[in-house]
Amino acid sequence: MTIVTQPEEISALREIGEIVAGTIQTMADAAKPGMSTVQLDEIGAEYMQQHGAKSAPKLVYDFPGATCLSVNAGTVHGVPNDRPLQPGDLLTIDVTAEQHGFIADAAITIQLPPETEAGQRLIGAAWSALQKALSVARAGTPVNAVGRVVDREVRRHGFTVIPQLTGHGVGRTIHEDPTVPNFYHRRYNQLLTDGMVVAIEPIISAGNGRIITEKDGWTISTADGALSAHFEHTVIITPEKPIIITRQRRKL
Repeated sequence: MTIVTQPEEISALREIGEIVAGTIQTMADAAKPGMSTVQLDEIGAEYMQQHGAKSAPKLVYDFPGATCLSVNAGTVHGVPNDRPLQPGDLLTIDVTAEQHGFIADAAITIQLPPETEAGQRLIGAAWSALQKALSVARAGTPVNAVGRVVDREVRRHGFTVIPQLTGHGVGRTIHEDPTVPNFYHRRYNQLLTDGMVVAIEPIISAGNGRIITEKDGWTISTADGALSAHFEHTVIITPEKPIIITRQRRKL
């Protein structure tokens, strides 16, 4: 668990958060039908390198890519590959980067043109769920209260959270305590505290929410092939609104 209280710590987290946000923004702007996720990953890797950051999944887990790129039924940990992106694909760009001993983590899902009603509804539900989560994420709130509002919002839109995939503490390494679920369960009752650094990330499906691990050993996809969407911010918990350190310029 990472707790930051000193101005220099907060400043360092803000700096790596801005790099993560910039990497995602650059990759999202570059993504287009016909390019491969390997090509897109190279763009992200170059941006991080130019800004003095390193890929945290590579550092911590020896992940075979600088970023995680999941397409359509892919939920998380998608390995960049040579498959050309297709018109209308849903693409999740998940970037976790390290600089000066601090780590930030964020993700967005976009749809390559042409947009579809089904794709935009799913993306909108995941985005809205993240906003609901951020509205209750403050010191003294149990993590299952965050999960409750995420699940409620996702269900309101007619979709399903993927219960095995959760938010988490972050800051000094990728996955730390506490677990931040996307559903309510009484066992997840740890309180968020002032200065705690967490990644809040609704990960949702248009199907039944069950998942499988693909043959590459990394990519996790929906078992029924349903579309998935994922939004994530790294935040610093305060008694009031959390400090969002990975905010992107784009709406989604």
